[in-house]
Amino acid sequence: VELEGEIVRRVKPVIGYLHTGMEKTGESLTYSQGCTNTTRMDYLAPLFNELVFSLTTEKLLNIEVPDRAKQIRILTTELNRVTSHLVALATGGMDIGAISMMIFGFRERELILNFFEKTTGLRMNHNYIRPGGVAADLPDGWEGDIQEILEEIPNKLKDYDQMLLDNPIWNGRLRNVGILTTQECFDLGITGPSLRASGFDWDLRKVQPYSGIEKFEFDIPVLNDSDAFSRWRIKVLEIQESLKIVQQAMETMPKGDYRIDDKKVTPPPRKRLDESMEALIHHFKLFTEGFKVQEGEAYVSVESPRGELGCYIVSDGSSKPYKMHIRGPSFCNLQALPIIMSDSPIADAVASIASLDPVMGDVDR
Repeated sequence: VELEGEIVRRVKPVIGYLHTGMEKTGESLTYSQGCTNTTRMDYLAPLFNELVFSLTTEKLLNIEVPDRAKQIRILTTELNRVTSHLVALATGGMDIGAISMMIFGFRERELILNFFEKTTGLRMNHNYIRPGGVAADLPDGWEGDIQEILEEIPNKLKDYDQMLLDNPIWNGRLRNVGILTTQECFDLGITGPSLRASGFDWDLRKVQPYSGIEKFEFDIPVLNDSDAFSRWRIKVLEIQESLKIVQQAMETMPKGDYRIDDKKVTPPPRKRLDESMEALIHHFKLFTEGFKVQEGEAYVSVESPRGELGCYIVSDGSSKPYKMHIRGPSFCNLQALPIIMSDSPIADAVASIASLDPVMGDVDR
């Protein structure tokens, strides 16, 4: 950042300080192991990383998972969208001194993380969505947990609005700050809430639906002021829409299996391991050698909390990807920093950066 007094004149994002090499690592892991790697990229939205990797692998395999598996994926990823946005609201508030917002955001997030822990065994980096379906069915009593989330969080969102929506300090720090127009988003490949906050209605859940999400009724919030306030506000509105999807997913959850019945892709039920030597051998081979994927290439994208998250895989016919590349939304969105920060007071810099909601694990892969 180059300054002239208190004014930012030039900004140059320099990445690479957190480089993890996950894309290269993906070439040394089998498709069965892939989600343990990809889930750690955008660590605030791990289930989306797992989903996009699994969908790309399934496209190469030319398989379709059962309806229950699809709906569990939608249920969990939309809850993950809520937790990610809650962190963005919490940390964005703390960055400019709204300490109560930090406490509130993480308080509500705990409700959903408790559900994730009960379902997947982990609060983050779950390795739950896998090629062929999901790792385990929803736990007993899951509907009660979801109902508690659906009752608690909407009421808490009202607290956020009461505290911040008409707060003169909050408005003064965010309105007309960090302007990012629709055309600038187009020029830089910026997607997600930042694009929709500039007035353009684009969401992959509507225009390129995946995992059966087209069955659900929900709206895509769009705002027109293109500033940091709009990028904050739109996340609150998107949480409300995600909760609508979660409620519909809970009420219409199909019966059936939570993964495809294919010995080449999915392991045998755990209870079979004590009963059958064949099942034990099958389980061992699947988790040591993996399953082979026919030669080809595929690209699939989903709407993550930060925008278009894409996965491109090239298969050479072996059990490991020949090449894996991730289209990380944070990587593209950070290109906006010179636009939203230049020729503005340095006091606005933190608010502008926070409004893009970048996750560096999604950038330095």
